[in-house]
Amino acid sequence: MADVETADDAAQRAEITARRNAALQAIRQWGDPVLKSRARDVGEFDERLRTELDVMGSLMHEAQGVGLAANQVGTLHRVLVYAVDGGAGPVRKLVNPVIEWQGDEVEVGQEGCLSLPGVHVDVERSVHLRLRAQDGFGKLLVVEASGFEARIIQHEMDHLDGVLILDRTSRDQRKQALRELRAAMADDA
Repeated sequence: MADVETADDAAQRAEITARRNAALQAIRQWGDPVLKSRARDVGEFDERLRTELDVMGSLMHEAQGVGLAANQVGTLHRVLVYAVDGGAGPVRKLVNPVIEWQGDEVEVGQEGCLSLPGVHVDVERSVHLRLRAQDGFGKLLVVEASGFEARIIQHEMDHLDGVLILDRTSRDQRKQALRELRAAMADDA
C-alpha cells in the first residue's frame, strides 16, 4: 500500500515550512556586515541575556538548524546555542565560550549555514575539543565534545569571531558558493 498524504499532513507540512521561512527572515543573511564582526564578551548575566538565549534556541529550532550564534540575529554578544540531535533534545546555551583544547585529529565534512541558505561546502574541523563557557546565570561550564557536536561548536564559535564557512573552504568551493548566493539574491530581487 502506498503512502498517501492526507490534507492534514499537507497542512502540517505547509505550517512547518511557513514557520521555517519566518525564522529564516529573522536570521541575518550573507552580506550583512554583522556576520563579519567579532562578538564581545558578556559581562551581565541577567534576565535579558537568558531571554536572548531562549529566543535564539526557539529561532534555531523553527529554522530547522542545529546551531545559532548571536551574530546571526544581529547581536554582538559571545553567545551561541546548539542542539546535536537536530532539535528533538535540549538546547545547549553557551556564553563566552573559549576552546581550551583541540585534538590533533581533524576531519573534513560538509557544512551548511542558516545565514547562507542553500550553500554546502567542505570544512576541516577538529574531531575532539574541550571548552570553557558560562551558562545564562554566569555559572562555569566545561564541555567536552567530539564528532558532530564538536563540529557544530566550532562552526558557531567561528561566527562569534566573524568567520563564515566560506572562509574555511577551498577557493573553488568558495567561488561556486558565491556564484550560487549571488544568483539566489538576484532571483529574490
